[in-house]
Amino acid sequence: MFTSLGRYILLLRLSFKKPEKFSVYWNEVIREMISVGIGSLGIIAIISVFIGAVAAIQVAFQLSSPLVPLSIVGSISRDSTILEFSPTISALVLAGRVGSSIASQIGTMRVTEQIDALEIMGVNAPGYLIAPKIISGVSMIPLLTIISVALGLGGGYLACLTSSTITPTDYIQGLQDGFKPIIVTVCAVKSIVYGFLITSICAYNGFYTEGGALEVGQSATRGVVYSCVMVLFADLMISSMLL
Repeated sequence: MFTSLGRYILLLRLSFKKPEKFSVYWNEVIREMISVGIGSLGIIAIISVFIGAVAAIQVAFQLSSPLVPLSIVGSISRDSTILEFSPTISALVLAGRVGSSIASQIGTMRVTEQIDALEIMGVNAPGYLIAPKIISGVSMIPLLTIISVALGLGGGYLACLTSSTITPTDYIQGLQDGFKPIIVTVCAVKSIVYGFLITSICAYNGFYTEGGALEVGQSATRGVVYSCVMVLFADLMISSMLL
């Protein structure tokens, strides 16, 4: 375990060494940002709308009492979406979509000796292959989380349009009542940490792949599983420290 942790830290240090040619690295960062951001936008949008709608319906069902104001549905849905649903569920989905892609891509380059060729040419392989992916994850996953929050709250509004339990007016009133800025801070911290964990862990597993095509698939699976576990652990730790 400690050996793996040491290799992981060393790989991160090598990844963020001063680049040989900044323009080449910058082009790679832009390409990765497009891949992570635009490539994941569709699945994040679909999941966010449906989760927001389901959250509003379930909260309305559980709080259907004349003693509870209907606007509380909007407040609970808002806090749940910002604090947990959008950052964490989006991260778990992105671990499968982005993380597996990163691990398999780097793992394939390792088993086909492309990484060895880069090192022979004097290129810092971790810096060229891993740093752009980490930068894109740290920058684009928070942006996807913002979009997810907006679409999740919009999904709750759409659910209210089709539900007789709560009106859209009460839902919007609940979104405005009792807002605490700390939940936005927690959401931002979570999304940044998740982006780093997903990209770095999956890149590590891909970089140290040994064998052939079968081992590439195993590395991708291992990277997704480990990153999901660390996302859930980080979720617990961040929530405990900031809330």
